[in-house]
Amino acid sequence: MAEALAHGREAEGPLSVRSGGHGISSISTHHHGTVIDLGGLATIERVSPDSDLLRIGPGARWGEVAAALYPWGLAISSGDSGDVGVGGLATAGGVGLMGRAHGLTIDRVTAAELVTADGSVLALDSERHPDLFWAVRGPVSTWASSFPWSSAPRARLWSPGRHSSTAWTASRPSCGPGERRWRPPLPEISAFLYLLSGGFALATVVHAGDDPAVAGRDLSPFLSVAPLVGRRAELLPYAAVVAAAGAPHRGQQGGRIHSGLAVHLDGELSERLEGLVRAGFGELLQIRSVGGAVNDVPADATAYAHRHQNFSITAVAPYASRDFDEAWAAVHPSLDGLYLSFESAFTPERLAEAFPGTTLQRLRDIKRRIDPENVFHQNFPVADVRPTTGRGCELRTGAGGGRRKARHRIELCTT
Repeated sequence: MAEALAHGREAEGPLSVRSGGHGISSISTHHHGTVIDLGGLATIERVSPDSDLLRIGPGARWGEVAAALYPWGLAISSGDSGDVGVGGLATAGGVGLMGRAHGLTIDRVTAAELVTADGSVLALDSERHPDLFWAVRGPVSTWASSFPWSSAPRARLWSPGRHSSTAWTASRPSCGPGERRWRPPLPEISAFLYLLSGGFALATVVHAGDDPAVAGRDLSPFLSVAPLVGRRAELLPYAAVVAAAGAPHRGQQGGRIHSGLAVHLDGELSERLEGLVRAGFGELLQIRSVGGAVNDVPADATAYAHRHQNFSITAVAPYASRDFDEAWAAVHPSLDGLYLSFESAFTPERLAEAFPGTTLQRLRDIKRRIDPENVFHQNFPVADVRPTTGRGCELRTGAGGGRRKARHRIELCTT
């Protein structure tokens, strides 16, 4: 990894790092620059045969992780797509389908090994470089310590969960007051609501337990939100909920995405979301539940400081436009904070929402010390420093040799 970084710093053009390539912002892909692809660093192993302490490489996909952990009786809450790379999600946060029961993905990370901008390899945990360990859990690749090639999340033994999908017709474009009723009442329930074009709404709900009677009772309120089109409920292991599809990386996507967090999904916010739909931007509007175990972690424990909100809201448009930005601006006053993985507008104002209070200044102090030349600058601009550039190539790193010592293979590709 350090050798790949050295080559990248000497090359012309932008430098970025790719774990899975799934990121909404597409910042891991570009023309005439350098991409360090971590796909070969995909280790998934237990530290010892009887341990629930794991070592996972950033190039692994979360569906692969879930499948590997299932025979061991383990699972880690990890978003809603099995094709997401570990590296991005395990540093950004990880708002997943078992989040209310088990917290964010970053809340399970107990250690990390990073390559910093000067090529140093650092082992991080609560005792070794604790400031860097705090910072790596929340900002994605906004500073030098953005190369986790292995981490050790501690996963509890989780029973299979009841997975439910429910579809409704929306009597109002945003389901109106019904949205209040779909709010998960229990920490065992995590629900993602999708408002789709054509007047339909779809919810994916996970009950983190294995008692069908209890799950049926707790999921039944979702059936009365709006006129029902269909439903399906299954008792599944987590590995089946986030199975990887194996979709190839196809480069940058052209959509525009805006996002924000909310404490309550009240009438005011619902009306503003309805206005967004009326403006023509309701083809895909997603509302994810957070709270529960996510909010049990102190706000200053990680660089992800949003520990009091209960919802994450994201709107997607097929392309960037002023109309979409203005329609989202009308929703913005009802929001409180930002989960940066779902935002494509990298403005100073949004940066302050992603890292509220003293969090941003603390990150900037660490950035100034660890990456004074702003080598890692593709994400939100934590530091106002001119980035370094060089020639163009693509570098792929892979682990070889024994399990404890890795050899790195580098392939240079002209772009």
